[in-house]
Amino acid sequence: MKAPVFEEFDPASDCDCPGCLRWRSVARSSPSSLTIGLGGHPAAHGARRALVLAAAAAAATVIGGAHTVPAVASDHGPARPGLPSSDEPPTPQGGSGPLQGPAGRPASALGHVAGLPATTRAAIVNRAKLWLTAKVPYSMVKFWRDGYRQDCSGFVSMAWNLGSNEWTGSLGKFGTRITRQQLQPGDMLLFHNPSNPQKGSHVVLFGGWTDYTHTYYVAYEQTPPSARKQSTPYAYWSNSSHYVPYRYKGLKLEEKAAVGGSASTQFPGVKSFGAGANNANVTRLGKLLVGRGGGRFYTIGPGPRWGEADRLATQAFQRAQGWTGANADGRPGPTTWAYLVGGKGKNILPLAGGASGPGSATSKVPPYPGRGMFRPGASNAYVTQLGRQLVKKGFGKNYTKGPGPRWGEAARRGVEAFQRSQGWRGGAADGYPGPETWRRLFS
Repeated sequence: MKAPVFEEFDPASDCDCPGCLRWRSVARSSPSSLTIGLGGHPAAHGARRALVLAAAAAAATVIGGAHTVPAVASDHGPARPGLPSSDEPPTPQGGSGPLQGPAGRPASALGHVAGLPATTRAAIVNRAKLWLTAKVPYSMVKFWRDGYRQDCSGFVSMAWNLGSNEWTGSLGKFGTRITRQQLQPGDMLLFHNPSNPQKGSHVVLFGGWTDYTHTYYVAYEQTPPSARKQSTPYAYWSNSSHYVPYRYKGLKLEEKAAVGGSASTQFPGVKSFGAGANNANVTRLGKLLVGRGGGRFYTIGPGPRWGEADRLATQAFQRAQGWTGANADGRPGPTTWAYLVGGKGKNILPLAGGASGPGSATSKVPPYPGRGMFRPGASNAYVTQLGRQLVKKGFGKNYTKGPGPRWGEAARRGVEAFQRSQGWRGGAADGYPGPETWRRLFS
């Protein structure tokens, strides 16, 4: 690991209370307001002022040795467990500029769109994880040891390895607009508010869908207090309709076929698939199918051994293109392969309501009864069925008796524990079973 190229400043305050957020916002817009104790904490300043006033009042009224302790009101509130859409922290950002070296001096000239450095999806995600591991604090005026500004747009500039610090108003020229269905890890979701760039503008890296419904995804982002990875509703907690997906123009093909090291777009041959096949091409096929909506066919994997899940997912993709007969037999040929690796054609449609369908890998899963069956006050046979499955799967420790038909905290906590075991967080792990939770629990 390379040594830092310049001495780090004290990290920006990561206090997330309303008072500090308001003070930082005022400080950014009016430098002359930075007189609170020469940069002291605003809540602490308010506390000292309250103490002085209380002491003065006490001196005017109290005679003798007795004294009172003044009650101090503070702007501080409890730490927020998440980022609900109605209470997101502001994410102001700096403008376009070069990387920063020692003593804040520019380390290189401004980057240009021509001759973008080539990178891969894996490299983009790995670079993003470096800031998560280091817990890089959020700041619109400071620069991390790699020279990138510590705000949302600086974070994406770093992950895409642009060689310059960009902002939401310029990042779009480094990417190509894509659709929601085409999103893959390493792409970005960009919201630029031209009428007021300092309010609402934000950008995040797409890390992949959390499940086949494509309603939540893993977002890598730089936001107060520091870089984070979090399950996020598509497209974001607020201003959702204004986020636009982009793919980096310098992205190169990173995968090579296992046979002969040929280009990844080349069909590896019919012998790579079918009964008895066990190779990297089967794994790659499965991952491509999952990316196109075929995740429901896999209870585990995808993996290198060809199985019924691969055949069913391939057949579902072929039928989504309108193909029939021998063209939809579940065995990938050159055309099917070209559609998958090229991102062409239609995605596999999800089953309505998450219910199972004939011939699918979920056919043994009981139909999902709907969210209304699992709400406070609900009492029905589905709650009992859910509870018994939680116990069977090892998530029934919260039951003191039962499970029974009445929805309660024991059931909710059991569902939440199961959802977290799937790697879900935030709203995707709220303890209330949706179609995908139901499918996985009964698979």
